[in-house]
Amino acid sequence: MYNKQVVFIAACAGLLLFGITLITLGAVVLDLRLKFGMDGVAAGTLFSIMPVGILAGSLLFGPISDRYGYKSLLIIACLGLCAGFQGIAYAGSLALLKACIFLFGLSGGIMNGATNVVVADITTRGKGASLSLLGVSFGIGALGMPQVLGALKNHFQWFHIVSAVGWLTMAMALLFAMIRFPPAKQQQGFPLAQAGRLFADVTLVMIGFFLFFQSSFEAIINNWTTTYLTAGGHMEEQAALYALSLYVAGYTVMRLLAGSVFRMVSPANMLIISLLLMPAGIVLLQVSHTFVLSATGLILLGAGLAGGFPVMLGFVGERYAAHSGTAFSFVLVIALTGNMLVNYLMGLIVQQYGVRHLTTVAFAEWLLMLLLCSRIVRRLK
Repeated sequence: MYNKQVVFIAACAGLLLFGITLITLGAVVLDLRLKFGMDGVAAGTLFSIMPVGILAGSLLFGPISDRYGYKSLLIIACLGLCAGFQGIAYAGSLALLKACIFLFGLSGGIMNGATNVVVADITTRGKGASLSLLGVSFGIGALGMPQVLGALKNHFQWFHIVSAVGWLTMAMALLFAMIRFPPAKQQQGFPLAQAGRLFADVTLVMIGFFLFFQSSFEAIINNWTTTYLTAGGHMEEQAALYALSLYVAGYTVMRLLAGSVFRMVSPANMLIISLLLMPAGIVLLQVSHTFVLSATGLILLGAGLAGGFPVMLGFVGERYAAHSGTAFSFVLVIALTGNMLVNYLMGLIVQQYGVRHLTTVAFAEWLLMLLLCSRIVRRLK
């Protein structure tokens, strides 16, 4: 027997760690450049290592959790994150730093996948709402880490702060060790043997590609908005960064509302609300050169993007309850592939045609998400 509320709180704590993980490298990259004497290109390679690790972790967590359960997997992920934090803080060579960043991403990918699937497993009704509430902790971690670094850098060295956060993940491993989690869903055999069936499920593949565009949409907004807002001297960099933080705030608040106030709203209606907010945000971002309108557009985009992952993963959890981990791995790997590919494509577009086409790419992705969403909801009905 296990306590659903305790498991949910533990999953929230784990996803908060993933939010911290995603933002940490970007928050300390200037310090790492100074430490290792890296130029912009060398520093950029560090950012390309972490998504590969997250992709690998997302591929592994599902079959392992279906076969062996969650406790050991979450503990191993915490230990890997701890090693990654310590490596980023104290690595003496660039090769060791890169290895630690890969481990950091691998463990983060496992943590993200395992916490989402365990919440889907323990929720009998309203999986999407519970996953939205879980996602709030990710936003808190992503918003909180830069604030912690900024507040403590005047009193401590950056590497001491990063190391201390790493030891926090070790404490989290001890917490996971004391909690009872749902048992493994497949006691015999390895679930990967059934993964081939997932490719034959057109609905599941369509959900994967919806998340392909959702994830890549989030990536281009996170990575290119500051450049877009500061192009041509329309906005100072500090104001652009603040506007981007409001995007994350909109994302987090909407997930909180979806998991509480709007809990009784059907998943299909939540998707409609989300997809209506997104074009309004894109238009405001495109036509405005003032902080207020740009920030409003980003808040609307954050709120619009908040529903995609929880609702779609809720659909997956209901459709594949007996192999939810493997099914989550399947769609998350497709999503992360989109994140990497479209972000790279956006870089080529910026180089050839300018950053003004950020909103063009965003609008094209929104149209594809709208078409896929319509088909998915129809097929599920």
